[in-house]
Amino acid sequence: MFDIMAVTKALADENRVRILAALGNGELCVCQLIELIGLAPSTVSKHLSILRTARLIQGRKNGRWMYYRLADGQAAPREARTALVWLLEAVEGRKTILDDRRRLAKVIETMPAETCRR
Repeated sequence: MFDIMAVTKALADENRVRILAALGNGELCVCQLIELIGLAPSTVSKHLSILRTARLIQGRKNGRWMYYRLADGQAAPREARTALVWLLEAVEGRKTILDDRRRLAKVIETMPAETCRR
């Protein structure tokens, strides 16, 4: 039951949904997510913690920097995998998500992962 409650809690916030949609395109550094979402680093970190607790995302550390991606099949419970598939289909074409994709392209262009490592 914990998995179900953690997943539903994680999906109950627009900013967390935006983060998941952004990670649907691949791994991102926390600094890129902060720039995209436009919230304080501590707030983005809290959102990432909730998503990680729900096992919707996975993180890896590279030096001082954290990188996140959607959880793969082995790391995510069935509830999380099902929720991710549903979520990514449900948000496809939404104005906020389309705007985020355009903004994310600029963020990646101006802040490539190599920049985050410096």
